[in-house]
Amino acid sequence: MLTVGIDIGGTKIAGGLVDDEGTVVTMERVDTPVDTTELEDAVVGMIERLRSAHDTPHVGVAAAGFIDRDRSLVYHAPNIDWRNEPLRERLAARVGVDVTIENDANAAGWAEYRFGAGRGVNDMIMLTMGTGVGGAIIADGALYRGGHGAAAELGHTRFERGGLACGCGQSGCLEMYASGRALQRAANAVADAGSTGAALAAARAEHGSISGSTISRLVMAGDPGALEALGTVATALGEACGGFQASVDPELFVIGGGVAQLGDAVLAPVEAAYRSAVPAYDQRPHARFAIAQLVNDAGVIGVADLARTAA
Repeated sequence: MLTVGIDIGGTKIAGGLVDDEGTVVTMERVDTPVDTTELEDAVVGMIERLRSAHDTPHVGVAAAGFIDRDRSLVYHAPNIDWRNEPLRERLAARVGVDVTIENDANAAGWAEYRFGAGRGVNDMIMLTMGTGVGGAIIADGALYRGGHGAAAELGHTRFERGGLACGCGQSGCLEMYASGRALQRAANAVADAGSTGAALAAARAEHGSISGSTISRLVMAGDPGALEALGTVATALGEACGGFQASVDPELFVIGGGVAQLGDAVLAPVEAAYRSAVPAYDQRPHARFAIAQLVNDAGVIGVADLARTAA
């Protein structure tokens, strides 16, 4: 059976038809409109196009933001002007079938659990290192959503008291130290310090800034300054994972997002920092670490599967 999955991102809306095995058989992408009315129209249009060839009754929509326990109301979306938005009701009324709504990080985590790096485990945490840090918790084979539906916002756990101001309104959140933006900030600091940052400084002088793609290229080339910047960010994430281990005790941490595409270069320092943060007296087995496998399709695959299994 094919199911429609839609992933609303800050810059792109991705949609696809997904089969029971988590394979995307059709995919399309459009730019994300700023205006919320136009955004809703774009989502509805994508659903209708995808359903036109296969009259599937199941539609899932993933979006960044805090979603209520009933998976109906978007309390707040950081990049979209939704405040207490009855998104499920509005979309269902327009497309004529029931719609499943899910947080985008939860959807991506579910996809990895069902079809990707998390296959074979019952308890895992997924962390996405993108613009921010997204999180998903799978506990005993189910998404953990918490009492109000908005659990697993792991990027907004307090990492440093009195730390950097975060877009959520708090300060010191993990995502200010372990995200793609944090990596760019660390790269600029290395460039300013001289010595190992020569290549980063040269790239900044040429282009006016240090992009994520530039850092990735230099990391893969073994540049010491880029590796130093990556190590700073990866260490922050690994230390946080030590704390998550104490509270959640997952079998596996799956690391996704743009930064995770650097593979072992990011995974090794994350795991090393995690091991240093787990209490020495803790005799439990350590969690394993893996890079996410489904990359940019995870949100579409995950929310489609959740829509199918919820029906």
